[in-house]
Amino acid sequence: MSQTPKITFIGAGSTVFMRNIVGDILQRPDLSNAHVALMDIDDGRLAESQTVAQMMVKTLGSGAEITTHTNQREALDGAHFVIVAFQIGGYDPCTITDFEIPKKFGLRQTIADTLGIGGIMRGLRTVPHLWAICDDMLEVCPDATLLQYVNPMAINTWAIAQKFPTIKQVGLCHSVQGTVAELARDIDIDKNDIRYECAGINHIAFFTKFEQQMLDGSRRDLYPDLHAAYANGTAPKPNQHNPRCPNIVRYEMMKRLGYFVTESSEHFSEYTPWFIKEGREDLIQKFQIPLDEYPVRCIEQVANWDKERIEMLEEGSWTPSESHEYASEIVNSIWTGAPSVIHGNVPNNGLIDNLPQGAAVEVACLVDGNGVQPTKAGRLPAQLAAVMQSNVTVQGLVVEALMTENPELIYHAAMMDPHTAAELDLDQIWQLVDELRMAHDNWLPAWARMNAPAKVA
Repeated sequence: MSQTPKITFIGAGSTVFMRNIVGDILQRPDLSNAHVALMDIDDGRLAESQTVAQMMVKTLGSGAEITTHTNQREALDGAHFVIVAFQIGGYDPCTITDFEIPKKFGLRQTIADTLGIGGIMRGLRTVPHLWAICDDMLEVCPDATLLQYVNPMAINTWAIAQKFPTIKQVGLCHSVQGTVAELARDIDIDKNDIRYECAGINHIAFFTKFEQQMLDGSRRDLYPDLHAAYANGTAPKPNQHNPRCPNIVRYEMMKRLGYFVTESSEHFSEYTPWFIKEGREDLIQKFQIPLDEYPVRCIEQVANWDKERIEMLEEGSWTPSESHEYASEIVNSIWTGAPSVIHGNVPNNGLIDNLPQGAAVEVACLVDGNGVQPTKAGRLPAQLAAVMQSNVTVQGLVVEALMTENPELIYHAAMMDPHTAAELDLDQIWQLVDELRMAHDNWLPAWARMNAPAKVA
């Protein structure tokens, strides 16, 4: 092994996310001299990310080497770690399309990037490029670990494992650690005193244990505190990061199911049939569901970054703060052997007993010099597995469509989606998928386009 790791970042034109991840990496002593290869297809955004990365190197006094690439294979050559963070089709046109066409049918969404019709279409656009990255990795860095930050996370992870089983991969999200911090704040407990067990699928994992570590070494169950706080109205507290998105849906699900789910209320409201219903504005108001939230965020984030970039360039330096992403922790543990524990998305190879084997699940993972090692969660409470299974079914149909290049399965995935099925009849679902296939056209793989050539037997 070389003395310094090579870390390739595919989709480095996502400058804010690149800054967070690379900033974390450069602040770790054993990684501070890493070779960071930034790759993007947009020359302008790549140059901007290079400037930000070099500012961090200078400010931190790091010995890191920053290189930029528009050629993917060149960027991957000799990499030890590959971080991917991109969005095929971008906000404009593809995200706009994923919101506006369903809205014509009365199907409203909040985020539309993980499940639902928006997640289905994004998966069809995204997986082929992830497969292309894996194909290149097998040629030029077959032993590298792939850290995958792209949505729809579960579909992506499952599809990679199906087609490229030898690629060492883990799908990463921040919902577990983010939720712990939010709940700690809701009940006024130091998050560092919380101990938990959590398992499920990405965005629908549940805390099966949520406890406080006491001074005498014992642990106190915190679920009674959470239930009491919701009942008396002291929780959820206002969302510090986004006041439009209070956690009411998640607390309501805890009240009904007995356990707290990891992903935000705006996400979770569109994974189920119970919260977003045409003609039921009372539900939207009661649970304060922010419809069309993702498009609003996209516009805000661009505006915020434009302002922040100007200030940063004028100052000529940037001192990164530590993010709550797992990437640098994983890279550090694999590179140095120092153990850590993260929650990652991996194939279900005997990890959760009452979810389909091979599906993508999110479980605790030990990380050290041996790589990412998932731990067995066993059997989850039946009601939790049932909620997850409604989503896993859709994910599996999308993966099967991608593997077999069978467009009929796109319609089957849509008809099985809990939110879509609760709002639309079968004719509407078929028409919706037709319109989305037509609108996305060249963003989709050739077999998934509306006017795809007939498949040769």
